[in-house]
Amino acid sequence: MAERDVARFKRAKEKGPTGYARAGSRRKVHMPGTRIAIIGGSGLYDIDGFLDKKSIKMDTPFGEPSDAFIAGRLHNKEIVFLPRHGKSHSISPSHVNYRANIYALKKMNVTRIISVSACGSLKEELKPLDFVIPSQFIDRTGGKRLDTFFDEDLVAHVGFAEPVCGALTQALYNAGKKLGLGMHLGGTYVNMEGPAFSTKAESNLYRSWNADIIGMTNLTEAKLAREAEICYATLASITDYDCWYDKAESVSVDAIIHNLNMSVQNAKKIIKEVIPAMAEYEDCPCRRSLKDAMVTPLGAVSEKTKVKLRLLLKKYEK
Repeated sequence: MAERDVARFKRAKEKGPTGYARAGSRRKVHMPGTRIAIIGGSGLYDIDGFLDKKSIKMDTPFGEPSDAFIAGRLHNKEIVFLPRHGKSHSISPSHVNYRANIYALKKMNVTRIISVSACGSLKEELKPLDFVIPSQFIDRTGGKRLDTFFDEDLVAHVGFAEPVCGALTQALYNAGKKLGLGMHLGGTYVNMEGPAFSTKAESNLYRSWNADIIGMTNLTEAKLAREAEICYATLASITDYDCWYDKAESVSVDAIIHNLNMSVQNAKKIIKEVIPAMAEYEDCPCRRSLKDAMVTPLGAVSEKTKVKLRLLLKKYEK
């Protein structure tokens, strides 16, 4: 980080962790209590029913997030929405600034993230227009993404055996079932790199691993959310059968968009149903994932890194 950036984030620290900038303004804005974040994937670029909406443009030590955030209230809960690929869907999965997105959500006092994502099905019983709430991930990104905040002189190894929040996944599943939608709790999400879709050989390889769905985004988010001590869950909307299923047309953008248009409204219904039913989980293990994860003593960490990661480290500094 350049010296001017260090100075800027020192000034931000002096203002306190509760200030953030609105779009087109430098004035400090009051930060409410904890918030729930919704990250919208392909086809989901806004949330209906927001009250007191504000557009908020953020900056972070890791660059700019995908787009301006929309903050407001839904069923008397503080909500933040971010379109993962930008409002005009101009950012590919490989080029999303995941670190900036998650860091900015942490800065806005987000404690839970619902990540809505389009995906392909690797099993016949998981049909297009169904929703899957996965419990596991397989990384096929090839190490091309920046998926950790700890890449300088502070080593931290967070536990990731259970990569999503159990309480949040159950709440999403219950909401969808209450609405009578096709819901599947658990399963494995293969995070491929893209932007091209899988070959048929790759698709059948993932099926031989007993994987359930395939997408291009959510593992990276889940890793960073765990490092940021934010509860995270995926609401995966099935749009196609990838390319393994000979009885169905091979995956195409047209087929995905058609099914997305049908399923986005159901995703919005699930969000509206789950928000008022969500209670705080102060004892959730997600909220203390860094407690025993940092190997490097903080006394040995450079001031530059401490300033950059102050938001994540402050509760562990003595």
